[in-house]
Amino acid sequence: MSTVWGMASLQTTLLILGASGDLSKRLLLPGLATLLDVKEDWEIQLVGAGVEDLSDAEWKQLVHDAFENAQASKNEEDEGATGETALSPRLQAVVDASSYRKADVTSPDDLTTLLGDCRFDPAIYFALPPAVTEKSCEQLAKLDLPAHTRLALEKPFGTDAASAEHLNDLLHSFLPESRIHRVDHFLGRSTVLNLLGLRFANRIIEPLLSSQHVERVDIVYDETLGLEGRARYYDKAGALVDMIQSHLLQVMAVVAMEAPASIDAEDLRTQKELVLRAVRPWGGDPLTAGKRARYTAGTVGDRSMPSYVDEDGVDPSLGTETLAQLKLEVANWRWAGVPFTLRSGKALGKQRREILITFKDSPHVPDGLTGAHKPDRLCIWIAPDEMQLELNVNGPGDPYTIDHTALEVTFNPGRLSAYGEVLAGVLEGDATLSVRGDSAVQGWKVVEPFLQLWRSGKAPLDDYAAGSGGPEDWDNVDS
Repeated sequence: MSTVWGMASLQTTLLILGASGDLSKRLLLPGLATLLDVKEDWEIQLVGAGVEDLSDAEWKQLVHDAFENAQASKNEEDEGATGETALSPRLQAVVDASSYRKADVTSPDDLTTLLGDCRFDPAIYFALPPAVTEKSCEQLAKLDLPAHTRLALEKPFGTDAASAEHLNDLLHSFLPESRIHRVDHFLGRSTVLNLLGLRFANRIIEPLLSSQHVERVDIVYDETLGLEGRARYYDKAGALVDMIQSHLLQVMAVVAMEAPASIDAEDLRTQKELVLRAVRPWGGDPLTAGKRARYTAGTVGDRSMPSYVDEDGVDPSLGTETLAQLKLEVANWRWAGVPFTLRSGKALGKQRREILITFKDSPHVPDGLTGAHKPDRLCIWIAPDEMQLELNVNGPGDPYTIDHTALEVTFNPGRLSAYGEVLAGVLEGDATLSVRGDSAVQGWKVVEPFLQLWRSGKAPLDDYAAGSGGPEDWDNVDS
């Protein structure tokens, strides 16, 4: 893919604010390593900044270790891997040329110094808490930025629709929308393309995806992990904000949108926005359309897990949910009357990243055919991307008996990690994977009726044991 400057080789600086933090070490730097392995003709300068006082040697060791872990993981995945983890010359060169500066990223003087360290037009990645990110952007708005500066901001983007609109106004005061990347690492480029190819390159499938043929759509992201030391963020967010508002609504938009004219960022993001504008609570009532719960003590696999309220840093009085389930309608011509259930939670019995499209029953099965008349279902799994189409067919044995069987396909996994995909888009100025400003606001508008109700305490907060499938009286969405 050509870059936004029309050059054969991309030259850019990745400036990470909060570079010594967990996000940078665990996800961004390993993602950069996978990207460098694929984009061999890109020249990328790495500059880090943070509040920690790291020496040059300590910083280079931090980057080296992150790169080494990414390379070791890749070796494990490759057939015939030797287990050798010594950095490639290319990765070692990026480590050697990288630099770190202790800085207050809300100080205009420190930001000016950091920008001066950038040899190329920078992509500034905010690996910071949202409040610090906003303060930093307020200062950047006053500075004379390099011509092709890009910004990458992590979720959550704002805390509600009004704050998201305010943050959009701030960013748009000094940068065009095309150079603002609101990161959604959950939907990688390969996953989006796999979904688009499945939907719009198949005459058989696309006409069936409508209220005429679909009974329900379920989008599920269940985790076996619990809080894992993230109480400072998670206890104020909860499952609805952490996963549904920021990620699953974006998945829903890709599943439900009309065919874009092209796979360019503007065409894709416009079609996603049109879906989000049409989303309503099922039946118009957030009390009956939304459910929430939190985990109690239990066992997940071979791990004993305490009750959420007993986790370090948790304030039980906040009533934070660790499992959220919304029943929504896309109120447009294609989808009106089809329930979309979005569900995400922690400390559940098994990990699930699934899109389940259940079709309506056959209107008539001829007399004389017996057996399992189950609904047809299209199951799509995310990371790794796989598909299974469940059908009723005359199986082996008695030809008069219908059996339920499945056709399975493995999609192209792509060559990059999730954050490698994110960084590729940010560095080359491709906004396909980022959330557009109006969609970031609209996502909040979709969930705010539920958030307001839950924060008022008028909706029940159910319990489920860690390691279970969820509350027993819920529709826990069969896998």
